[in-house]
Amino acid sequence: MENRVLRYFLAVVAEGNISAAAKLLHITQPTLSRQIKDLEEELSVKLFNRKGKYLELTSEGRYLASKARDIIDLVDKTTSNITHKEIFGEVHIGMAESSSIKPIAKAIKVLRKEHNQIIFDTFSGNAEQILEKINDGVIDFGVIIEPINKINYDSISLNRTDVWGILTTHDSEFKDMDKMSAESIINKPLIISRQQGVKKMILNELDLEDAQLNIVAKYNLLYNASIMVEECVGHALCLGGIVNTYNTSLKFIPFQQDITSKLSVVWKKEKPLSVPAQLFLNQLKDILNSEK
Repeated sequence: MENRVLRYFLAVVAEGNISAAAKLLHITQPTLSRQIKDLEEELSVKLFNRKGKYLELTSEGRYLASKARDIIDLVDKTTSNITHKEIFGEVHIGMAESSSIKPIAKAIKVLRKEHNQIIFDTFSGNAEQILEKINDGVIDFGVIIEPINKINYDSISLNRTDVWGILTTHDSEFKDMDKMSAESIINKPLIISRQQGVKKMILNELDLEDAQLNIVAKYNLLYNASIMVEECVGHALCLGGIVNTYNTSLKFIPFQQDITSKLSVVWKKEKPLSVPAQLFLNQLKDILNSEK
């Protein structure tokens, strides 16, 4: 499975048909069709189903597309870091949603002033998604919300904590509350984070049983959950400060128990960092040390 063929495959995925992809790639349609057919034969799977003029990915095709993007990204990043003698390249960072990532932004700003050919590629996700990409070598660093098992990673704390509570609406049953008690959320419709360990932590902190939580939905990114809250699907159990509630129908109410989580920056143990990634890490450590 060559990188060139994976790029052809992704072009077909993006364009939706062979002729448009062939034109984009500046190759003939029969050549591209042959390459895709050879790829299917190599993998012994069908990657596309035809729907009229367009091609639709099979389940195997969707899986390959997700992995192919990661593979191509890793190849391009590695090639860039090896072949260029100047300090330039990309630093890839996966970040949990948090209002406490300012040190990350500061480090990026300072490093860009000194080395303006370094580019930062970031994406938002939960801890499981971020750690998976670190393990696969697709990203350099992850900014994750505790609790998480970090046994296979090096890490530094961002010296900040986020507060847990409930995101609700101003006209909900909680409208007159300034703090949320454990009893107040029992059997209420809740939207919770998909991150492993969050539910267990909340149950432990609030001294509740699993059966006492009425979970109606789970979220990966809080913005999507906030829309469900606005539509009265349920109340989102989340960190404060992520979604802007000013002049909106939304209201964040922290727990009485003062439940907090720290943020950490993690990277793979014993994995050599590229020069741009190491420079970023050094700059971030300097900023964190200056704040102590």
